[in-house]
Amino acid sequence: MLSDDFNHHQVHHNHRDSESRPEPPIQDDHHQQPTPQPRVLTILSYVLEKLVARNNHLVLSNNGTTSSYHDDDQHHHQMRKNYLKGFDGVRAPSISIPKYLERIYKYTNCSLSCFVVGYVYLDRLIHRYPDSLVVSLNIHRLLLTCVMVASKMLDDVNCNNAFFARVGGVTNSELNRLELELLFLLDFRVVVSSNVFETYCHHLEKEMHRNGATPLITSFAAHNATDVSVEAHSTTSNNSSSPDPKIK
Repeated sequence: MLSDDFNHHQVHHNHRDSESRPEPPIQDDHHQQPTPQPRVLTILSYVLEKLVARNNHLVLSNNGTTSSYHDDDQHHHQMRKNYLKGFDGVRAPSISIPKYLERIYKYTNCSLSCFVVGYVYLDRLIHRYPDSLVVSLNIHRLLLTCVMVASKMLDDVNCNNAFFARVGGVTNSELNRLELELLFLLDFRVVVSSNVFETYCHHLEKEMHRNGATPLITSFAAHNATDVSVEAHSTTSNNSSSPDPKIK
């Protein structure tokens, strides 16, 4: 079972010495020998890439129609407020979602469970603010912040904000701000029950078996949510060097 894999990884992770954590390279690791990506990261990468591609298309489609809206329509203005704007970068980072997740996993040594719980946080944001789209400008910062908060909730040993910032390509002060932004947007609902966690694992496991070696997550669609979304249906290291790669 996928959840058993998480539990097995968690036990071994919590007993790792923090000194075994690899140092993020000064140059990005595009030319290093590729290693197999954990299957949960592969599945989550597919889901998130599909979500971002869809939302990017929506943004482009709406660019030609936004001028027709009435500025004095306060209700409409409230509905269109972008609560995720604080996570926007100047431009979309060049590093892909799969590579970014792999980088976080490789250099922070956080457990795989953190990525699922981070996904739960992201899903909660999408349900809480359905008109605030997860797009290429904000997905990387959202992922970094969600996984970091999940690591603090789950892992016995975790990196500090400065190290996560270096791995993620942002400054320490910016990541501190993003962490607070996320917590307030979630209304500090960062506890994920075992039932919710198991439900997410169940959906991921089901899709993995259904699609075999090529996971294509196309079911469990929910309105205004990610394609694997159950939230609407379910009751220290000290390295502060300049980050690389930088995410503008």
